[in-house]
Amino acid sequence: MLVNAAEMLKKARAGKYAIGQFNINNLEWTKAILLAAEELKSPVILGVSEGAGKYMGGFKTVTAMVKAMDEELKITVPVALHLDHGSYDGCVACIEAGFTSVMYDGSHSPIEENLAKTREIIALAHKHGVSVEAEVGSIGGEEDGVVGTGEIADAGECKLIAETGIDFLAAGIGNIHGVYPENWKGLDFDALEAISKSTGGIPLVLHGGTGIPEDMIKKSISLGVSKINVNTECQLVFAAATRKYIEEGKDKQGKGFDPRKLLAPGFEAIKETVREKTRLFGGNDKA
Repeated sequence: MLVNAAEMLKKARAGKYAIGQFNINNLEWTKAILLAAEELKSPVILGVSEGAGKYMGGFKTVTAMVKAMDEELKITVPVALHLDHGSYDGCVACIEAGFTSVMYDGSHSPIEENLAKTREIIALAHKHGVSVEAEVGSIGGEEDGVVGTGEIADAGECKLIAETGIDFLAAGIGNIHGVYPENWKGLDFDALEAISKSTGGIPLVLHGGTGIPEDMIKKSISLGVSKINVNTECQLVFAAATRKYIEEGKDKQGKGFDPRKLLAPGFEAIKETVREKTRLFGGNDKA
């Protein structure tokens, strides 16, 4: 069933585990993630960037697909449909389209502007039962056109954002989108601990979950991280499985590729990635 993400993340923070947010880009990704979550009896968050929403035919199309698939597949675990790194207008559009959760990313704006617009989104979202994520200290790297410089969030600014009434907070602690470079310095746990203490127990979000070592993942969860985003890894395994299928020349039969067979290996690769990450985050059997 589709729910907002507030309650599942409160439970995750209290239980010292994290819920995976896995971004979706098409029907196959959505189905794979839902089935893996149901298999493991884990709550799950389906992330949708504004670019992915446009690609899939618009936010209303995405909402209709997810709701119908959730029903047709008889998914029993809690599922949140969440706008990832949303603009102000994108958040409004997703709330109107039936998303159950939104992220307003005001991290590129001065803190006063970030606070003001976050408050406006909260008022609208909570009126419709939609949970809200905000961000302080931009996440490094680039994801779907959203570029972050990899700032370390200021604990004082995080406190101000938390006091607006948001449901969960993304704070930059050295994490980046995409593949981590060899010279990456790792997560700043001193900053994370300070942020966790300053924000009064609000669930924290770790973006850029692909490639972070397991020990860092587990330490982050112990310090209040309750939601971990995974996108790049899904992209990589889906592409690799599809490429292998094509290179092996299967299913040609002189007629080209059957798309259902062409995308099947990538579908299975996504499912396995969701299984692995969910177990690592400790979210299995938490529904």
